[in-house]
Amino acid sequence: MYFMALATDYDGTLAHNGLVSASTLAALEKLKRSGRKLILVTGRELPDLKEAFREIGMFDKVVAENGALIYTPASEEERTLSPSPSADLVDRLKKRGVKPLSVGRSIVATWEPHQATVLDVIKKLGLELEIVFNKGAVMILPSGTNKATGLAAALADLRLSPTNVVAVGDAENDHAFLRAAGLSAAVANALPAVKETADLVTKGARGKGVEELIQKLIKLDHLIVGKRSRGVLLGTARDKNVYLSPVETVLIAGSSGIGKSTLATALTERLVEKELQFCIFDPEGDYDGLRGAVPLGNVSSAPGKDQLLELVDKQGTNVVVNGLALKVDERPDFFAELLPGLGSVRYRTARPHWLIIDEAHHLLPKKREDTRAVLSLELPGTVLITVHPEAISTGVLRLVTAVIALGPKAKDVIKTFCKETDLKVPKDIPTPEGNRVLLWRPRDDKKPFTVKPVEPNQSLKRHSRKYAEGELDEAGSFYFTGPKKAMKLRAHNLIIFARMAEGVDDKTWEYHLRAGDYSKWFRQQIRDKDLARETAEAEKDKRLSPEESRKRVLEAVRRRYTAPATAPEK
Repeated sequence: MYFMALATDYDGTLAHNGLVSASTLAALEKLKRSGRKLILVTGRELPDLKEAFREIGMFDKVVAENGALIYTPASEEERTLSPSPSADLVDRLKKRGVKPLSVGRSIVATWEPHQATVLDVIKKLGLELEIVFNKGAVMILPSGTNKATGLAAALADLRLSPTNVVAVGDAENDHAFLRAAGLSAAVANALPAVKETADLVTKGARGKGVEELIQKLIKLDHLIVGKRSRGVLLGTARDKNVYLSPVETVLIAGSSGIGKSTLATALTERLVEKELQFCIFDPEGDYDGLRGAVPLGNVSSAPGKDQLLELVDKQGTNVVVNGLALKVDERPDFFAELLPGLGSVRYRTARPHWLIIDEAHHLLPKKREDTRAVLSLELPGTVLITVHPEAISTGVLRLVTAVIALGPKAKDVIKTFCKETDLKVPKDIPTPEGNRVLLWRPRDDKKPFTVKPVEPNQSLKRHSRKYAEGELDEAGSFYFTGPKKAMKLRAHNLIIFARMAEGVDDKTWEYHLRAGDYSKWFRQQIRDKDLARETAEAEKDKRLSPEESRKRVLEAVRRRYTAPATAPEK
């Protein structure tokens, strides 16, 4: 479920001549039973609303006085968001013959044609107030107070994001909160300007239009696409924008060093722009320093599950979960234990809107038999990043709705995916050229096509902590064996490598030096071409003594990876 709440205006939208029909009330009850929240957003004062609408208790929150007052029917708590009306303003308006005149907790209201008198009084008193119109009504409120600000306060109480709200209205004062919602609708009787603002216009008027909207919402949910809810921008193809749906499960795969994390970083920037919350599971420290996100965990301290859940429960807080302190074989259990709590937050709030799981073959491995059960059969709004799609749980792969393949072996990624999921390989798979990627949606009939992806505005110091202090797996580690293979000393990161290199004898050091093993490891496993190139020069220079070559290689390593944190990045 993507849209978690319906926010509706009262007069002219939910109600006709101040009354809500039985069929509209039944539709509201049905929406409530679907697990969604109901929010009433109105310009009316609360006592008047309670008198007119006896069924107000079915709503989770009421935004009254055009955004100035929040009311919770379940507890009958009232909370004003704006100061009380100016006594001088009220007195002056009465003396000027403004009738009728209604005074609420914050709002002062009358009717046209008194707006000119109201404006004149406001100017003479020097008050910071605004006039808001609503089909002939003239509402006077503190500057900056409107239905959008009131809705934001109500959603904060409910821990919901505006992105996951459908808003419906009909009049001038509804523009603000319609624009704030993830999907906006105007009933058929709405003013033309409101219809222009809305993503969709109902066929029915007033309550019938709301009933129609509720029916669509329950049946289609995220398939009702609005301007703000259509997803995250991936890039362009044939001069058209390509989006990832807000509930897609995306696989990003390709060989090492091909740009998977770069693409993911660019996607996070688009998410920040759209105020969509994300959580990145970063087993190897690739996203250290990511802008717009709170880091949790580091190379020496494992991330805490309770702290993570507390962070993601806060709307607008993005999190990078750094798993460097966890051993490779500990990561699947950590992730499996975390998912139920995270799933509970998503069930209640639809947040985080996106989960980004890097090194997904570590966290969701094929060998783990309970992975499908842990996932509760769904992964909406999720990005899986991997070098080895064949090592990811088959049950997880079958949830994938979009495959993004990078690099010269992009075709092989799609072929591997099809083999693992028992799908037929599509014909005529194009080869992405330059910085393009290959996109295929296996549940569509369309063929794979190339996309020019969005580029990130930030660069990350990729892998530096992982390689310096983390724990590479056995295949990625360096082994000092010596010329006779008499030992097998494993260096699982660069700090351990440097310590071992200082301690091994000269024959062992030179054996690996002359074989080019150091530069090969730096190039293939550490993926640092500059370090590999500098090391290769030392390997080829036979004039260097073991002490000199050792010093040169270790200085190159320490300069790049073990310098103080305050050292400038290259």
